[in-house]
Amino acid sequence: MLHVRSIWNGAISFGLVSIPIKLVNATESHSISFRQIHTEDGGRIRYRKFCELEDREVTQGEIGKGYEDADGSIIPITDEDLSSLPIPTAKTIEIVAFVPGDRIDPLQMDAAYYLQASGAPAAKPYTLLREALKRSNKVAIAKFALRGRERLGMLRVVGDAIAMHGLLWPDEVRAPEGVAPDTDVTVRDKELDLADALMDTLGEVDLEDLHDEYREAVEEVIAAKAAGEALPQAPEPAAGGKVLDLMAALENSVRAARESRGEEAGEHTEVKSLPQRKTARAAPKQTGGKKSASTAKKTAAKKTTASARKSTAKSGQGTKKTASKSTAKSTAKKTPAKKSASRKHPA
Repeated sequence: MLHVRSIWNGAISFGLVSIPIKLVNATESHSISFRQIHTEDGGRIRYRKFCELEDREVTQGEIGKGYEDADGSIIPITDEDLSSLPIPTAKTIEIVAFVPGDRIDPLQMDAAYYLQASGAPAAKPYTLLREALKRSNKVAIAKFALRGRERLGMLRVVGDAIAMHGLLWPDEVRAPEGVAPDTDVTVRDKELDLADALMDTLGEVDLEDLHDEYREAVEEVIAAKAAGEALPQAPEPAAGGKVLDLMAALENSVRAARESRGEEAGEHTEVKSLPQRKTARAAPKQTGGKKSASTAKKTAAKKTTASARKSTAKSGQGTKKTASKSTAKSTAKKTPAKKSASRKHPA
């Protein structure tokens, strides 16, 4: 059971079934907080709340909320006014539909909460809803009221608990107009294949292994200043520059990613041959492998035949050409062998 203070008490309305629950935050912030200070003497900077009519500082208990009308007048609104709103979601998370999870746009995702069963009577209906969500492979869409406004939520199963993600209303998500480049750009298959190779090389990651390096660095700075020690030095920024050749940048990225994984720098230097594994789209013309060897042989044979036809007229020149083409033939046979060898080391 979570030992976290609940921020809302109410019930889940599941048809005619009512499930008493408590709403608790599912996330917490580990950000480092700073105080505002006077730079000359280190004194704390504080904000004080004054009533502009009485020109005096007021306490938190004297502060309420009000709505400013168009004419500038203030209409006081109390918590009691809001708690008695004539809507069913004032104290209820009302499930209105069940939909596949992929129907929810991640752009709508907001804060996350856990729905905690409140008391023994809630155990059975809570478990029923959880198991129904599991078996249906769907999420529940609900409405609820929190902090002075009605909100949209998505209920899903997390472990043995039911979690709820606050959702933005559809009209609160801006359309991505004017965000994408407004010029026509053609991406070649070779560029896509290299991007695929880079994605495959980077591979997957266990999110549990990721951590906030910025927060750790700030903690080191604070500890060093508190101890009167020298501050840690920032590493030299990586050499940047304008990307003039996208293909070269992709190839270098693949090579660097492989080296960072401990692979030898000389392995897989010819990354253009990797995309042959892909079958979803047409692969670019390749020069390695068995097809390349066959093509090279046919080309060399054609050139030798052409050289033989001309040998009666220019025997001296024909001899030189035949020798040159024999060397090219030998080279063509050796080249695919090297590329085939490089494929024996998967990324």
